[in-house]
Amino acid sequence: MHALEKLLAKASGKSSVKTGEIVEAEVDLAEVNDLYLQVIKSFYEMGGKKVAHPERVAFVFDHYSPPPTIKAADNQKQMREFCEKMGINILYDIGEGVCHQLLAESGLVGPGKVVIETDSHSTTLGALGSFATGVGATDLAIILLTGRLWFKVPSIVNINLDGKPPFPVMAKDVILHVLGKLKQDAAIYQAIEFTGSTLSSMEMDERFVLCNMSVEMGAKTAYIQPDEITFGFLEAMGAKREDFDVLTTDEGFTYSIVHHIDVSDLKPQIALPGSVDNVTNVEEVEGTPVTQVFIGTCTGGRLNDIKVASEILKGKSVAKNVRCIVIPASKKVFKDALKLGYVQTLIDAGAVFVTPGCGPCLGAHEGVLAPGDVCVSTSSRNFPGRMGSTQASIYIASPATAAASAISGRITDPRKIL
Repeated sequence: MHALEKLLAKASGKSSVKTGEIVEAEVDLAEVNDLYLQVIKSFYEMGGKKVAHPERVAFVFDHYSPPPTIKAADNQKQMREFCEKMGINILYDIGEGVCHQLLAESGLVGPGKVVIETDSHSTTLGALGSFATGVGATDLAIILLTGRLWFKVPSIVNINLDGKPPFPVMAKDVILHVLGKLKQDAAIYQAIEFTGSTLSSMEMDERFVLCNMSVEMGAKTAYIQPDEITFGFLEAMGAKREDFDVLTTDEGFTYSIVHHIDVSDLKPQIALPGSVDNVTNVEEVEGTPVTQVFIGTCTGGRLNDIKVASEILKGKSVAKNVRCIVIPASKKVFKDALKLGYVQTLIDAGAVFVTPGCGPCLGAHEGVLAPGDVCVSTSSRNFPGRMGSTQASIYIASPATAAASAISGRITDPRKIL
């Protein structure tokens, strides 16, 4: 069996499972974000009186942080009241950050855990060796009621990455390249495991990006086998190795398909407006005028992302008529970036820092696009209307490319700035 199959088997009280089997598994941590007041409504509609395991539930206010509308504020108010009533103590209020980053920092997520969130980019947490996936309001309400949820055991796709990408090529460039090759339907309701020599040169901030954008290929979950890099991160977050069950894949396991991709000579990548899998080398679209640059989100707002952006912008200035918005993925990331001087460097260059959270990624606030705007974003999606107007254009790229483009006011290959 694969490590993920062993994980689901253990959570379901079974000795083994197989692809396509339906199992009912115990959930180690369930998270509700502030988009999903319907979770609470569904809980009560199903006769809910008491949350089965309040200690395994987290609420995160990240999509509307702080709330930009009366409705968003009222939703958060009702969620606070629900947490108080049900004895749910893990509540990340406004300004704490994006749910996926906060759970990674919590020390509660790691190898062998089943983690369910009301957000599709929950696949991010597979980088810590967990089974992590997103669900809708009704399924999450069922977890509140019972502590369990059904899953169909997915087949597993192996993406083997070899070679060390040359700086300033980042994990974002790697996963965009993969998306461009394999396309958005490459792994529908399958799990993706990343393996290969490339991972050994990637810190956790970069590994999270690979797993995060696996959902853009239709993946139900993503996975990276835990190693010393994984445990170094978890220990830094206050967790202990003995808190987790490290499962391994049996020798000779057969994947549904194996993709071998060499990234040794990879150039900076960019997804063209309208589709995240319409990917090309940045140099192919260089010179395209830009009105906004967005560095942030659960895909591009971690400490390493802010570090790289600051290295490129240091001693330089954001171009006139370009808005460069930076949103750290969490308060911790912001404080660390502040301590290390990255924030000062970026502010001096003309960047604007905004409250940790999701902000303009979903077109909510703090950087929404107008008709005719052209944005280079480190986020994960670029379909029309994602960040505001359907008449705006969104290019998805790495923090390095975003920072370089902020300096020139045009899409720019970061290798030409360094």
